[in-house]
Amino acid sequence: MSKAPLICGTAAGPLFVLSLLIQGATRDGYDPLRHPVSSLALGHHGWVQTATFLVAGVLTAVLAVGLRRTLPRGPGRLWGPLFVGVWALGLVGAGLFTTDPVSGYPPGSPDRLPAYSSTHAALHDGVSLLAFIAIMGACIVFTLRFVAGNQWRWAFYSATTAAVVLVALGLSNAAFAQSQNLVAFGGLFQRIMIVVAWLWLTLLAWKTYRSDERSRPGARVG
Repeated sequence: MSKAPLICGTAAGPLFVLSLLIQGATRDGYDPLRHPVSSLALGHHGWVQTATFLVAGVLTAVLAVGLRRTLPRGPGRLWGPLFVGVWALGLVGAGLFTTDPVSGYPPGSPDRLPAYSSTHAALHDGVSLLAFIAIMGACIVFTLRFVAGNQWRWAFYSATTAAVVLVALGLSNAAFAQSQNLVAFGGLFQRIMIVVAWLWLTLLAWKTYRSDERSRPGARVG
């Protein structure tokens, strides 16, 4: 029963990233280097990004359950999956609550609205920030778990992922706030953050799946 949730976890990230890459390359007036991923939910084909948020969120929530059931006892066995679950809820929330226009997309919209246009837009930013805090929290928790297990490469990878997400989050937020030196690259900073976070979570799901396979009675070693 633990296999399916972990497989769902390996699918969520590639699905999300593939969707945003295709949409970003085909949407009229959209500049992937400048505009946030959430802006893809605006306009005529916005339902595609909304569906991407929701499907990836549900798959990741299933992964969180799978991690909780599969991880052996040790540091982070509760908090690691819990943070992954909050990341999943943030994705669902980002899909349910649509963002405001920013940085001139959709075409004809201002670079930045003077205030939120709706409660939905404010909630979108709130749940999105919570999601990124949660994925950093998951990285830190698993860093401690890997250190305790003497898995130093994974510990370093997890800690580095948290650091990259933190820096990219700060840069992208400044860019979307129309910082003159950064605004042209807000979408790039955000995409670095998203891809790095999803890659870590995808590899973690796969690592956990393989470890669970090897620990089963009768499993072949090597």
